[in-house]
Amino acid sequence: MNPPLHRHPQRRHTRFSHFDYTRHGAYFVTLCTRNRACLFGEILNGEMRSTDLGQLARVTWHEIPTHFPHVELDASVIMPNHLHGVIIIADGRVGATHASPEPSGPPKRSLGAIVGAYKSAVTKHANRLGLLPDRTIWQRSYYDHVIRSDTALGRIRQYIANNPARWPEDPENPARQSRTD
Repeated sequence: MNPPLHRHPQRRHTRFSHFDYTRHGAYFVTLCTRNRACLFGEILNGEMRSTDLGQLARVTWHEIPTHFPHVELDASVIMPNHLHGVIIIADGRVGATHASPEPSGPPKRSLGAIVGAYKSAVTKHANRLGLLPDRTIWQRSYYDHVIRSDTALGRIRQYIANNPARWPEDPENPARQSRTD
């Protein structure tokens, strides 16, 4: 008799199934470290004190437009175990695409491709520098929110700016989680 196949729990998809994540717009994203490990630093007196890995994550984040010229970055913050940022995809589609079949994974210029490339670059550079050799840094997925108005963008910018000062109440803070258990 064959052993039962191991089944992974059904993952909940957070993206809109019929939304074009390559289109012009602003997107709020949150990327978490695997198991919410505080790899990027610590909050002291309401300010983030980054580890070398946290510095790498910040620098790599700001390099995204170098690799994706159709992208602008807005507000962002690196926290001990996650990153919040606003990615703006400009409407810069030019020319026709070639007729080759679409590769697997997210479309080339999409939010998913941008986030995936960022996470991959941080991991690759961290391993190369010996900051976290052969260890997974990131949680598998990420949270996104399509920003639909200037008012919403303003609220998100304020949330990002206040995030370090609000760390004691942050649901991602492991110290807070242990207090509520």
